[in-house]
Amino acid sequence: MLPVRDHLPSRRTPVVTYALIALNILTFVWMRALITAGYPPQRLLTEYGLVPLRLLQTPLDASWTVLTSMFMHDPSGWLHLGGNMLFLWIFGDNVEDALGRGRYLAFYLLAGLGAAAAQFFIDPASHIPMVGASGAISGVLAAYGSLYPRAPVTVFFGLFFELPAWIVILEYFAANLFNALGAIGLRGGGVAFFAHLGGFVAGLFLIRGFMIGRSRRKSPDWPKKRSSSRRPPPNGWGRMPPSGSRPPARRWPFP
Repeated sequence: MLPVRDHLPSRRTPVVTYALIALNILTFVWMRALITAGYPPQRLLTEYGLVPLRLLQTPLDASWTVLTSMFMHDPSGWLHLGGNMLFLWIFGDNVEDALGRGRYLAFYLLAGLGAAAAQFFIDPASHIPMVGASGAISGVLAAYGSLYPRAPVTVFFGLFFELPAWIVILEYFAANLFNALGAIGLRGGGVAFFAHLGGFVAGLFLIRGFMIGRSRRKSPDWPKKRSSSRRPPPNGWGRMPPSGSRPPARRWPFP
């Protein structure tokens, strides 16, 4: 089930969300350029990605990779980057709108930190580098679901239809939880499901503190309310007479 768009327009330009998307894309282009020039992909990921064992052994030297790993993606194709940026574009603008630009940036980075912490503690001896914005974006999804649970979201699952945001986001969390439990004990690369869960849980707790002093915006509810107004029938046909009065005489459509 792939979200395509939401139906809650932001009240002002989401500058921070656009900047985050641009930074992720530029980082990906930079990675591809280095690899094209002959830089080994695995070396690039190891140097700038979050390697739990390296962070455990040399925390001061490797701490900066917690930040750099949030803006790196699998350089072998556009799918990893494209999926993350789609989710950030759909849900990020409204969370930025609710928090304000400064708070939103801090929220995003802290959610990414929570994602990194979850992946580190689940396997601190791992030598596999973790990269991607998925953990921070999972925190954004949790915030959106907390703020606008009934906002309509268009999804694609064989065909296009609308669902309330809480169902779409709950499905995302449940899928990651199922896959994370299935990956316990497995070695090797793949999707960092525990980072997704860590960012999501961090977002659930962080959004409450970040919303202090901020007013929550009312959003349109799912299902969308349709107008039921109808034009009155001509010549009094179908109208109910006032209480206690005689019904009006019908006017026949012929002389």
